[in-house]
Amino acid sequence: MAMASFRLLPLALLLSALLLAVAHARTPLLDQTIRLPSQRAAGHEEDDSVGTRWAVLIAGSNGYYNYRHQADICHAYQIMKKGGLKDENIIVFMYDDIANHRENPRPGVIINHPQGGDVYAGVPKDYTGKEVNVKNFLAVLLGNKTALTGGSGKVIDSGPNDHIFVFYSDHGGPGVLGMPTYPYLYGDDLVNVLKKKHAAGTYKSLVFYLEACESGSIFEGLLPNDIGIYATTASNAEESSWGTYCPGEYPSPPPEYDTCLGDLYSIAWMEDSDVHNLRTESLKQQYDLVKKRAAAPEDSYGYGSHVMQYGSLDLNAEHLFLYIGSNPANDNTSFVEDNSLPSLSRAVNQRDADLVYFWQKYRKLAESAPEKNDARKELLEMMGHRSHIDNSVELIGNLLFGSSDGPMVLKTVRAAGEPLVDDWSCLKSTVRAFESQCGLLAQYGMKHMRSFANICNAGILPEVMAKVTAQACTSIPTNRWSATHMGFSA
Repeated sequence: MAMASFRLLPLALLLSALLLAVAHARTPLLDQTIRLPSQRAAGHEEDDSVGTRWAVLIAGSNGYYNYRHQADICHAYQIMKKGGLKDENIIVFMYDDIANHRENPRPGVIINHPQGGDVYAGVPKDYTGKEVNVKNFLAVLLGNKTALTGGSGKVIDSGPNDHIFVFYSDHGGPGVLGMPTYPYLYGDDLVNVLKKKHAAGTYKSLVFYLEACESGSIFEGLLPNDIGIYATTASNAEESSWGTYCPGEYPSPPPEYDTCLGDLYSIAWMEDSDVHNLRTESLKQQYDLVKKRAAAPEDSYGYGSHVMQYGSLDLNAEHLFLYIGSNPANDNTSFVEDNSLPSLSRAVNQRDADLVYFWQKYRKLAESAPEKNDARKELLEMMGHRSHIDNSVELIGNLLFGSSDGPMVLKTVRAAGEPLVDDWSCLKSTVRAFESQCGLLAQYGMKHMRSFANICNAGILPEVMAKVTAQACTSIPTNRWSATHMGFSA
């Protein structure tokens, strides 16, 4: 309350307020920490009754064409901050090459909505650049400071009564999540670390929100349902997730932007969190709203995905407040099933969002502009890389299984509830064999991880794979997408 308004209050009201404050101060400590179930359901949890809230926010990409992932993470930070989480308990991974990129039309500013404000301001830079890597991410989850390389040194130093929230936004493929550095993060490695975290007894419950293509495959058949972890994913194990607020779509970003501003699943849960009282909204209620908003409308021509949930589903009855706090400005906003934000009429396949960027960049340049040829070269190189990866994987399938059976074997999808692959070491060796001969998969090539998994499931040994890839790929293309000097995906 402003001081000027305070002075205008009648003396009687002031005395009443003081008496109420004194009475509240004399309330026994026990009363502040124990609530009846009916009171908790009504959203009366005290901030100090839930243990410490921890959050890990990670954007697993870099490059201006991947603007949306870092925008998602910055937006999530603002929600945590307004919800009452402390910076010491929020750990942010982002390459941090977007806000001050030469192509950013608003230098120093990142937006996550066409009419949105700056979400970059105040975001901690805990792990940036090459510090955004698998080793550091897993070390942070485990609270293992000695395993870190660079960065702020912040880890989840949690205890048995604490609640942890993890949000990962990036490209992905069956069984794998991207990183701006190599190697990538594989589903078995992530889930094994989560199991180790549980065995250490250093959390009460953990919620994991995952934005990536085929993100369901990271947990499908891998995440136990009895270790206090609840996960939701942007898509099931066999479909893409979607970028949104993209050029040429509706709603589109301001005309000066050539890139998508956000991701459909991510903006769905965050825009819901922006406007609701999270003391009264449950994880299940948000899941249902996000699932509805991300689903493909009847006239969508195929865009949209099936948002999924995995792990300890009983946790979804808990309130979001336990994990990400709640903005006091929304205290009077009550949840009802039909107050969700409107569905988006258009979206872009995550794997095509970079093409949208490179095409927009090329299209906008005048024919006489000296940058026109460079933009054309970038676009053609990316398209060439895609064709090379697709054709190489197809040829390898034909060489291994014959031209009639090859496509069927590579595209086989296992039954729901089964993991992508039986032998994850084989998968990684097979990917390494391919990349050594054919060049990096990069973010687009992750779509073929199911093919490599099926090669392993068919009993093909990595040494056989190495011989066949040498036949299929006689050289590595010279474009930047295929170059292996930075490392390998596995």
